Amino acid sequence: MALAATVGLLTFAAGWLYALDEKAVGTSSQASADSRPPAADRAARDARRDAAPKDAPAAAPRAPLHGLTGISEQTLAKIPADSRQLVLVIGKAGDSSESTAAFYTRPAAGADWVRGESWPARNGAKGWSTERTYGDLTSPQGVFALTDAGGLLPPPPGTRLPYDKDRAFVATGRGVNGESLAGSFDYVVAIDFNRRPGNSPLDPVKPEGERKGGNIWLHVDHDGPSQGCVGIPKDAMKKVLQALDPAAKPVIVMGPEGF
Repeated sequence: MALAATVGLLTFAAGWLYALDEKAVGTSSQASADSRPPAADRAARDARRDAAPKDAPAAAPRAPLHGLTGISEQTLAKIPADSRQLVLVIGKAGDSSESTAAFYTRPAAGADWVRGESWPARNGAKGWSTERTYGDLTSPQGVFALTDAGGLLPPPPGTRLPYDKDRAFVATGRGVNGESLAGSFDYVVAIDFNRRPGNSPLDPVKPEGERKGGNIWLHVDHDGPSQGCVGIPKDAMKKVLQALDPAAKPVIVMGPEGF
């Protein structure tokens, strides 16, 4: 009897210890297999996940700024409020000599700009600069008035900007890439960068000093990069001269994409 009781007691104890050990092993096993955060954390995470679109579309292209594309809010703010005509020149990149020019108008100050014709254009051989210096082969980026024109040829019919027809509008030498410059200055519009508005584009005076360079013009493209001017096709130059109206306070806005 005593032996049987002892065996029974030992069996009971062993079973009790096994149950405790199984419980502990089960808890440990669950902890190692389930590394999820607590339910509250999972709920918060799932809420964030569900809030995000499953297949979010790619970001839409930047919307035009009052009808203008390719410029920043900072550049838009520099356009005079009373300007109603604008030539927009957007370069492919900060160091590129290739760009696109487009003519814009608006019916009144504060109205959105309306795009007209556009043309391929060329700018400085080394792209664009906000701190241009003479001979650096960049075009100045920014917003500049268009007040005076001229050329080797007579003004196209309907030209309203002051126009200086002069035999001095002849480019000498060769282009940056060795191309001929013949006919480049048949028609020009002076870009008011380091010059005195109200004078011929040939005026040599540079109010901000010789170091910045000058004589930056919109002129006939010579099928190559410029030393700082902007070139567009000859037919386009004729159209621009016929369209520009001093009463509309025309400007040129020019620089690399997104400037």
